[in-house]
Amino acid sequence: MPGLIGIGVGPGDPELLTVKAVNAIHNADIIMCPASKEDRPSIALSVVSSLIDKSKNQEIVKLIFPMTKDKNILEETWKKNAKIMAETVLSGKNVVYLTVGDPYLYSTWIYMHKDLKENYPDMEISVIPGIVSMFTFASKVGVSIAEGAEKVAIIPSCYDLSSVKEIAKNSETMVFLKDGRYFDQVIQVLKESGFPNDSIFAIGQDLGTDHEIIRKLTLGEVNDDTLTTKYFSILVVKRV
Repeated sequence: MPGLIGIGVGPGDPELLTVKAVNAIHNADIIMCPASKEDRPSIALSVVSSLIDKSKNQEIVKLIFPMTKDKNILEETWKKNAKIMAETVLSGKNVVYLTVGDPYLYSTWIYMHKDLKENYPDMEISVIPGIVSMFTFASKVGVSIAEGAEKVAIIPSCYDLSSVKEIAKNSETMVFLKDGRYFDQVIQVLKESGFPNDSIFAIGQDLGTDHEIIRKLTLGEVNDDTLTTKYFSILVVKRV
């Protein structure tokens, strides 16, 4: 029976995909993936490109998600792409949708899935989770995300620094995801919130790719050369 599967492809290393995800990709008629523009590559697709069996002539469909904070544009985009997904499945195709990381952590899949469940309640939809960057990163730098009763805060790219300051006061570990262009603004906020200079400070970009960069030092050792300006970045700060 035709259906739609949302697949988390992890942080960038194709070897970190689950067996279930690989099997679903191999069995798909159509592989859908997100991109910010028509002429831009899909990062999610690039993760699995080596796993696609070209002899099966699977169709690749790029869905465009413009990089904007305009709520109206975003909602129109989610509805438009959800409709493309639904119409393709209802035409008799097995469809997979690829997303970086996990489908239920800061993913466009979340909004489209809501629309699909509301407007196409009889359509078969399933989700295959993916490894998220913070756990991949933790394994590479040897930093625990949480121990015992420690509290963890996960902050996305678009955040209010005043709220970050309050959250930091009550967290042992802070994980900043997605947008390295903002990382320079959080250093002082962390210090003002009580994170001591000997706190673990680990930063990475382009995890799981040939361009991967990882640095581990203390908060007090941070300088401008330490930081990244790449969108796909991660920063973990942990009290010691």
